[in-house]
Amino acid sequence: MSETNSTIRPVRDRALDLLKWLAMLSMVMDHLRYVGWHVDGLYVPGRLAFPWFCLAIAVNVTRNAVRDVAPAARWKYLAWLAVFSLLAELPYRLYMADEVSTLNVLPTLALGLVVAQSGLSRSWSARALGIAALGIGVACGSQLMFGAYGVLLPAAFALVLRRSLWLAIVPGVVCLLSNEWPKIIDGMLWGDPISIGALIACLLAPLAGLALLRSRPGFTVWPMRRWAYLIYPGHFLLLFGLRQIFA
Repeated sequence: MSETNSTIRPVRDRALDLLKWLAMLSMVMDHLRYVGWHVDGLYVPGRLAFPWFCLAIAVNVTRNAVRDVAPAARWKYLAWLAVFSLLAELPYRLYMADEVSTLNVLPTLALGLVVAQSGLSRSWSARALGIAALGIGVACGSQLMFGAYGVLLPAAFALVLRRSLWLAIVPGVVCLLSNEWPKIIDGMLWGDPISIGALIACLLAPLAGLALLRSRPGFTVWPMRRWAYLIYPGHFLLLFGLRQIFA
């Protein structure tokens, strides 16, 4: 979810907007599991949300690097993530009260953005910030949703976008590691279909997202601009209301 301050606004990428909408849908489906309904199977499509958000970040980072966008415009993206990470924390904790063990997902995405940007920058100051962000991710991994591997995932996608699609296995493995992989592997060994589905979703989500970006949707996709940040805290409040109704 990014816009640059270029005087000539680039043409909207419908495939990228579609990727963001599908990531949002996947996220909402995942969080429906906590409304109180018996829909544990939604854990599988829910594994697509985080990697697709990270892929969207990597796309914006790599495009900004190619266009040589001004640093002020690049860091404005980080500012929006930081602001909404604060605004979303209360709705997140309100809805996920019995499940909360980490901060909401936006701090992870914000740190991931810094790491990905530093990897494509020639500035030593940007690289130092990236190292610091990665250090925070490692030191505070238990407090971050998706942990230190989640912080690395946008950079892993940037590597694929700048080099070869064959490297898509790298973000696939990082995606699996960023999830509860010991439980997923253990459940898979026991033949649990949800665990098997989650494993497949984690490994294939990057490739599916990259394939979607290369597509040309033959229909109009509603552009996802800065207002879309409101969806994250807003959907927690909406689902909390649903739980109160159906409890």
